[in-house]
Amino acid sequence: MRPAGRGPLDSLYFVYPDFETKPPPRGVDRTAPVVVVGAGPVGMTAALTLARYGVRSILLDVKNTFNDGSRATCLARASMQIFQQVGAVEPFLAHALGWTHGRSYYRGRQILRFEMPHSADEKYLPMYNLQQQYTEQYLHDAVARTPLIDMRWGHEVVSLDQSADGPSRLGVKTALGDYRIETGYVLAADGARSPLRAMLGLRLAGENYEGNYVIADVRMAHDFPTERRAFFDSAGNPGGTVLIHRQPDDIWRIDYQLRPGETAQTALREDNIRARVQAILGDIGHTTAWDLEWWSIYTANTLCLDDYRCGRVFFIGDSAHIVPIFGVRGLNNGVADAQNIGWKLAYVLNGNANDRLLDSYTPERRGATLDVFANAGKSTRFMTPPTPGWRLAREAALSLALRHRFAGRLADPRQMQPYTYADSPLSAHAHERRFSGGPPAGAAAPNARIGPGLYLLDRAGDGFTCIAFCEDALAPQTRAALDAMKRRDPRLRTLTVARACDGAPDTIPDPDGHVARIYDAAPQTFYLLRPDLHVAGRWRGPADDELMREMAGTLETCLGGDA
Repeated sequence: MRPAGRGPLDSLYFVYPDFETKPPPRGVDRTAPVVVVGAGPVGMTAALTLARYGVRSILLDVKNTFNDGSRATCLARASMQIFQQVGAVEPFLAHALGWTHGRSYYRGRQILRFEMPHSADEKYLPMYNLQQQYTEQYLHDAVARTPLIDMRWGHEVVSLDQSADGPSRLGVKTALGDYRIETGYVLAADGARSPLRAMLGLRLAGENYEGNYVIADVRMAHDFPTERRAFFDSAGNPGGTVLIHRQPDDIWRIDYQLRPGETAQTALREDNIRARVQAILGDIGHTTAWDLEWWSIYTANTLCLDDYRCGRVFFIGDSAHIVPIFGVRGLNNGVADAQNIGWKLAYVLNGNANDRLLDSYTPERRGATLDVFANAGKSTRFMTPPTPGWRLAREAALSLALRHRFAGRLADPRQMQPYTYADSPLSAHAHERRFSGGPPAGAAAPNARIGPGLYLLDRAGDGFTCIAFCEDALAPQTRAALDAMKRRDPRLRTLTVARACDGAPDTIPDPDGHVARIYDAAPQTFYLLRPDLHVAGRWRGPADDELMREMAGTLETCLGGDA
């Protein structure tokens, strides 16, 4: 998206900081093993993830303030879990608007009200609305508290050289002078027009969809609850689609599809935007005052790199992939990229893993991107039909939904869900046939409420976590085998889920078997969770030497062999 409305300092509800540009260091800077280029939400999450493991980084951004406008406004549950892990989640919870429901309308009549999966076992709601400038502010506040991150605003990377086995060399330009950085690894979080991608001669490939959307932030007092609303062929935007989201500070995000033949230049004229927004607000019965805060334009694309790694440079977020906004996958997918490469790179740099671990980044996260393409593509073709045939099919489905409830499900936006790394080289499947439920290898571990305000995943460590299910306590030989695994990962934590709790540290009482049912676990069942809380593998007893060797072998595989 490109900003087209008010400048950032004109916002009525958010004060944009003007960060001072640090003077360039003298000589060649070799102070950090990782340089993160781009201080948006994805880049800051990556730097915070590295800092969680004690890894120092330099974080560069060409700008001197945050991005303006709501932009990526929806944060998924999985992203909130990641923000918790990097110590930044509290202000998000205090300000963001959580939601679980959505509605779709066709020609003014409701055809669908959906509810996203949610239960008392989840610590976070399925989705939260928050303008991107707040997301950047809260992550930056966490960055500022972290001495391991050297944040440099107004520092532009203008050149990149890397050798086969030596450091990467970055040329950096500032208003106060130029300098060079030598570093072991570079994380490119520099956005959809990634200069680093261009410097390496790489191009995104995929599909471009027809149809543009104007995005407008509107300030108004309106009492509709926080739900996603989609309008098809409404009176305010005939023949097109409209999406409306409530945000904090009485800001409402309105996305509307341009009419056939309507150019971006014409659509972005303020008088045209005001007229269209006024008509759309009439559709929802808003007749009082409102103000236009910010606007931009968006085109749906499904584009990505063939490989998210080029030597010692890893691409994360929009520099690696462009996904449609439908289903709120863009930012959330990028935050997952940042966590994935962050913990792996930290393990390698700390000497706890072989650098072969880094080879799993592209298969896992590009696989997640292709999964997003498959789901978001369906939503995009419905929201923005690419051909007359698709448009005819959509109109038929919407017309059918006026009379038959089942047809309304076709207007379901298919919100983002965490990707299962089923085909990852880090996922162990040998015992899968012994389970009939629970999270399989590669899946995100489900949370479970273990007491008032207490949740299972809060007890996980920042390294690998073994969840061991038993009647009362682990057998001494089992405990000894798990303790031996800590020599491979000193951060390994073992959580014992027991029906009859003996009060030992890291033991979680489960008298009614609630947690066990979520994990389809009988006594002598074991789960090994990765630092990103995906399941590396699971095993069902007996907990003999063979089973413990298999679990230790999976940990070894995850760490890339001998460190």
